[in-house]
Amino acid sequence: MNPSPINWLLSLMLLFVASEAGILVHKVDLLIYNDLQNGTFLTIHCKSKQDDLGVHLLTYRDYFEVKFRPNMFGTTLFYCSMQWDATRHWFDIYTSERDTCTYCSWNVRPNGPCLMESDKSRILLLVTIGISVA
Repeated sequence: MNPSPINWLLSLMLLFVASEAGILVHKVDLLIYNDLQNGTFLTIHCKSKQDDLGVHLLTYRDYFEVKFRPNMFGTTLFYCSMQWDATRHWFDIYTSERDTCTYCSWNVRPNGPCLMESDKSRILLLVTIGISVA
């Protein structure tokens, strides 16, 4: 016996509602802070496969924030170019395979970006990522 089109439609609606309600996929709050020396400007340009988030100029201790839901397939990727003075980095700032945070805070320091995964009440992980200069 073949399932009726109504059953398929109801199943798709349930899947959509569940994903929008955050039952299937959590929401991510991603922040990138300029933690360079006082007075050093940070220029960032972030993108995903679907979205170009534009170029942003951050002063010291300023931040750029993105809120999104990773896709159900675990392939969400955001990447950013970061430039200050004569230094330029290109980095995958969020990838579903690596990141499990719902509140992802990156501090950009002279030696590169540093991830502080946080649930807004305590710091869970501090990782310094080595990046080659392009």
